[in-house]
Amino acid sequence: MPSPAPHIILNHPAPQSLRDIVFPRRQQFHPSPGDWRDEVLYFLLVDRFSDGREASRPLLDRQRRSTFRPEGHEGQPWRWDKWADSGAHRWQGGTITGVESKLDYLQDLGVTTLWLSPVFKQRGHLDTFHGYGIQHFLEVDPRFGTRDDLVALVAAAHTHNMRIILDIIFNHSGFNWIYPGGVNEPTYKPFPEHYEFGSWLGRAGEETRIPLVDLEAGVWPTELQAIESYTRAGVGSLSAGSLDDPNAEHKRTDFFTLRDFSLSTRGVLDHLAACYRYWIALTDCDGFRIDTLKHVSFEEGRNFCGAIKEFAANLGKVNFLLVGEVAGGDFAQDRYLDVLGRNLDAALDIGEMRMTLHNVAKGLAPPQTYFDGFDTGNAEMGSHRNIGQRHVSILDDHDHVFGQKIRFSSEAASEEQVVAGVALQLFTLGIPCFYYGTEQAFAGPEEPERRFLPGWKTGDHADRYLREAMFGPEHPRGTGLAGMATTDGFDHTLPGFGPFGTAGAHCFDPDFHTYRRIAALAAIRKRFPVLRVGRQYLRSLSLFDGPFVVRGPGELIAWSRILSDEEALCVMNAHGMQVRGGDVVVDADLNQPGMVLTVVANSMEASVGTSGTIAHPIGSQLPIKRRSDGTAFVEIRNMAPSGVIVAVNHP
Repeated sequence: MPSPAPHIILNHPAPQSLRDIVFPRRQQFHPSPGDWRDEVLYFLLVDRFSDGREASRPLLDRQRRSTFRPEGHEGQPWRWDKWADSGAHRWQGGTITGVESKLDYLQDLGVTTLWLSPVFKQRGHLDTFHGYGIQHFLEVDPRFGTRDDLVALVAAAHTHNMRIILDIIFNHSGFNWIYPGGVNEPTYKPFPEHYEFGSWLGRAGEETRIPLVDLEAGVWPTELQAIESYTRAGVGSLSAGSLDDPNAEHKRTDFFTLRDFSLSTRGVLDHLAACYRYWIALTDCDGFRIDTLKHVSFEEGRNFCGAIKEFAANLGKVNFLLVGEVAGGDFAQDRYLDVLGRNLDAALDIGEMRMTLHNVAKGLAPPQTYFDGFDTGNAEMGSHRNIGQRHVSILDDHDHVFGQKIRFSSEAASEEQVVAGVALQLFTLGIPCFYYGTEQAFAGPEEPERRFLPGWKTGDHADRYLREAMFGPEHPRGTGLAGMATTDGFDHTLPGFGPFGTAGAHCFDPDFHTYRRIAALAAIRKRFPVLRVGRQYLRSLSLFDGPFVVRGPGELIAWSRILSDEEALCVMNAHGMQVRGGDVVVDADLNQPGMVLTVVANSMEASVGTSGTIAHPIGSQLPIKRRSDGTAFVEIRNMAPSGVIVAVNHP
């Protein structure tokens, strides 16, 4: 029996049971890329990105931020605690159609793949704007839009030569049921103990009877309503126990009120895999980011990923991307990549490497600490990073599970330093992923105002400061069911959680110099395969005709990418305040006397606009020179603070 086309499926409500789904096979779907290293990813929180109504709001004037801090409810002055509460606890109003309205903006930035935060239906009475507490696994949350909107977004992205990755969760559901006695978070019970099941929750969070008939109550599809589908182990430590133990505490405990699935129970894993096969078939998406992969056993992770891979391959998506979020740092990421093998394509580099990237780009750590992370002999995950296609490079994200809960930009020496951090992502081994707002140098409120912010950096709900709403809403949605209203579901007593501590002004500025510089560097990466798939070598530096050595923090950082006979030399000034220079080693065999390297990218030029005012402008040449011992080098002089150049021997 052939499967119905997506537009026919969309004429019917979301399935209530997996039995209602007819899956396609051997049909023509959008093909996968040949190599994900050719892609530039962009991660956005749907609720915080765009509502598609930016034309009704002014572009934020960064020099006059106080203008966009209006009086509050009943004439009260601007209150930082209200702005912070809005960001921590409320939906802001971003939508799927809003994302679609910004495809040109993203394409011009150099983005080729969008990673969306989860769009699946949440509980209506809660404010889980992040999307990680699913109530209906086969429906889109109405605050984001509809299934039609999601299908339209993927189709529109494909016409822009862009791809879509969906963020999925298969180890837990939302706060859909409660423990006996109305307890939310009972103490953890170690394996094999568990609590009795309490009761399902209705649409307003009240205890409700079975069988479930209200699609706003309990959990859907019906296959997930079996109480054996859940560990019912209570709340414990999310880090306790060995990675190799399939019954470790961190694999059974609830995520506070989010309920952990018992994936070892017969049928549960198959049901969840079927839910996500449905979204591939319906939307024609191109990959999944798998949430909390550390919190399932190796066997469960391998089986789930294998099921998704095989289904996608049968639709012609032979390189459907599966990238895992594996908390716990390099060791955990390395272990899951090793054990899951080909079933898991890559891991998000959210552990120690992200903080090292921050520190090296800011001149606070020696470059060796970053490049050693690619060395199989010196790093836990080096073997996978050295391949390049096995890790996704992260500068910022929505969680920051390691380190402080602030964006890179918040304590950068300048906006140019943000570009330097992105350049390390773009031009070193891996699949680069931007986080929404980085191209606009999102940093939260200016430093003197931060003392008024509750939990800045490390406090309760500190991750709110990673999640400013780029579209600048005037107000957030009302809390709970009040925010579901289709007419005016917004709370006028709170300001919107807009960028840089403002409300009512958007920040989609394609003329902003950080955006333009990142776009220029991404375009060079696209133009030269050597920058995407070439081998990587950290280069030594000589100061004042001294010996060639890898320098410490705050000096020039130089590395080469080599592919066949091509060398691309990347040089970055890691000092955020002072100019730097030096002689940089290049490959003596590939660069014979009389040859030159031609500068094809200079991050400073995208905003200065006049080649003669900066060192090493685009099109200038770096002659190959040699010392008496045969060392080949080029002279780099007067590089601006946080400046980046790329020079190639075959322009």
